[in-house]
Amino acid sequence: MQNESFFSQVKQGLLDTCYICVKEMRGLVTDEGVLIFCVLVPLFYPLLYSWIYNNEVVRDVPVAVVDLSHSAASREFIRHYDAGSDVKVAYMCNSLDDAKELIGKQQVHGALYFPEDFARRLGRGEQATVGLYCDMSLMLNYKAIYQTAMAVAGEMNSRIQLRQSNGFTNRDDEITTKPLDFDEVPIFNVTDGYGNAIIPGVLMLILQQTLLLGIGLAAGTARENNRYQDLVPISKHYNGIFRIVLGKSWCYFMVYMVMAAYISLVVPRMFHYISLVTPWTILGLMAPYLLSCIFFGMTLSCMVRYRENVMLLVVFTSVPFLFMTGVSWPQSNIPGFWQGVACLIPSTFGVRGFLRISSMGATLQDISVEYHALWIQAFVYFLTTCMVYRYQIAATRKRAFDHMQAMREKIEEAKQKKIQADAKHNIHE
Repeated sequence: MQNESFFSQVKQGLLDTCYICVKEMRGLVTDEGVLIFCVLVPLFYPLLYSWIYNNEVVRDVPVAVVDLSHSAASREFIRHYDAGSDVKVAYMCNSLDDAKELIGKQQVHGALYFPEDFARRLGRGEQATVGLYCDMSLMLNYKAIYQTAMAVAGEMNSRIQLRQSNGFTNRDDEITTKPLDFDEVPIFNVTDGYGNAIIPGVLMLILQQTLLLGIGLAAGTARENNRYQDLVPISKHYNGIFRIVLGKSWCYFMVYMVMAAYISLVVPRMFHYISLVTPWTILGLMAPYLLSCIFFGMTLSCMVRYRENVMLLVVFTSVPFLFMTGVSWPQSNIPGFWQGVACLIPSTFGVRGFLRISSMGATLQDISVEYHALWIQAFVYFLTTCMVYRYQIAATRKRAFDHMQAMREKIEEAKQKKIQADAKHNIHE
């Protein structure tokens, strides 16, 4: 009898878990807000970001030139500079004031300045200078203007060295112009582009933020549809903490495993980003990452009273969460307090692990720190989720009990009034 009772309880628990999962899935499909954030945004938002950053380097950045030297050397410098693919000489100015005015109007993003004594100093064998003024509001433009100028200056320096050297062979010329030889090999980000550096982190952050938004919206809807604004409805199927937590989380886990495969495997290949991931490695990372995000979102859902609240809780944290991952800002330069806060956010370890897997070809053993941290977060947030729903179930039962008690008191009070009225009526007769 005890075994039959135990198995019947397990069977009922599984049936209730499936019922909650199906109900949550039905709510995900029928609720327009949850459907947008959990399905449409993960499908189309990565495409928008990747399309914007698909041109990873800037080309033909407009530059103004102020040539007060009017010499063959300055014209040679300008000609080679304009021949670069990253910049173009858009204006020839008579003074720096004219160039500053063009930069202020954003018609150019930098200026080259050749002083009057540029060619004279070169002819005397002295060091000549070229002024370079850049608009620092966009680092990609600054990089293109500065690196092109340095490349042209280095090439002209090499030719000047050859004219002044006493070499007799080509080998002598090579040693003179390049005494220390080196090969420049970009590691990991071979395209040297901004998209390969930042998009993988943004893709992982999209998974977390849309999950938080979807779970928060579903929680807000559950409260608004409940008479007493409780997160857990009064139903025989919701009579247990684990069946509620597992039923809800299983629904989101199934949906987001598909979204994670699409975002991590399909999107990078569509836009030709570096992707060295393997299916088993990405599966091993995504399992704890999605679980930690789901339980993190379910824990935060206790603070969502209305659907609009989740927008305030989640949307404005996207940029800080991205900064705290160490993708766009060096992790070593992040203050210790914020590094501690970052350890509480699943995207911190998810982004770092995915970057190492996709850009560096790392395995799960190589990202053991991030991998274990995500499993720890999943376990901790699972416990906090259970605590939240335990409190919600207790609050729902107490409120239902108080309501029933109040109804009984009203019924009893109505009976007493009826008895007293009947008694007065009989005495009167």
